[in-house]
Amino acid sequence: MCTVCGCGTSKIEDGHTHNHDHDHSHDHSHHHHHHGDMHFGENDAGVSVPGMDEKRIIAIEQDILGKNDHLAAHNRDHFKAAGIFALNLVSSPGSGKTTLLTRTIEDLKSDLPIAVIEGDQQTANDADRIRATGVAALQVNTGKGCHLDADMIAQAIHRMEMPNDGVMFIENVGNLVCPAAFDLGEAHKVAILSVTEGEDKPIKYPDMFAAADIMILTKIDLLPYLNFDVAACMDYARRVNPDLKIFQLSSTNGEGLEAWYDWIKSGVATAKS
Repeated sequence: MCTVCGCGTSKIEDGHTHNHDHDHSHDHSHHHHHHGDMHFGENDAGVSVPGMDEKRIIAIEQDILGKNDHLAAHNRDHFKAAGIFALNLVSSPGSGKTTLLTRTIEDLKSDLPIAVIEGDQQTANDADRIRATGVAALQVNTGKGCHLDADMIAQAIHRMEMPNDGVMFIENVGNLVCPAAFDLGEAHKVAILSVTEGEDKPIKYPDMFAAADIMILTKIDLLPYLNFDVAACMDYARRVNPDLKIFQLSSTNGEGLEAWYDWIKSGVATAKS
């Protein structure tokens, strides 16, 4: 949980610099919550003071998540009204998330309207990679924050051109812990795991793989050079989440991508109906 992790305010970058304290340019004042307020004692990193009452911590967590879920429902309604299939991509750093995303965009942009909300703690490097494909991308820099939340997404979707009757990819901050708890209003949370990571990641980070309903095993072109047990990985994942749908693919040689693309197209068709 992120209650005491020191999450700061976000900055949305769309060609200009904007500093926000979670204030919308439109009227959603009743939805606001401020990660920047979540500091305890004198610690600038937001670490809780030893001895803080556990019930108080739980109450704060519930308040944060309750407000987040309320705004996530608003986002979900917004996506539904526009026929948008929204996907929340989550993974550890270095999984190949952005590489998969850029390959997916290049292959599908002629068939579907696509836009991207790109989350990182710092820099616009990944958003620049996305924009190079020709689709709209809005960068959200979370600063100290280790995840995107529904408020950040609400701000973003009111600042950018929406991919009506298409797909919105939300690339979350690289982190297999905190993003698990925060609904963004997406249709699916997609957990991406590369074969260059340990096959036991799903049981090391069970909350994420339980929260996701899709898992993508990436970089499978490297399997001949690695000691990675695919069957064990899938077994671990399904111990945590028996209903998990799993794709195995390579963004480099294209293996497995068609099944992933067909699933996206089917989701868009459903969102439009």
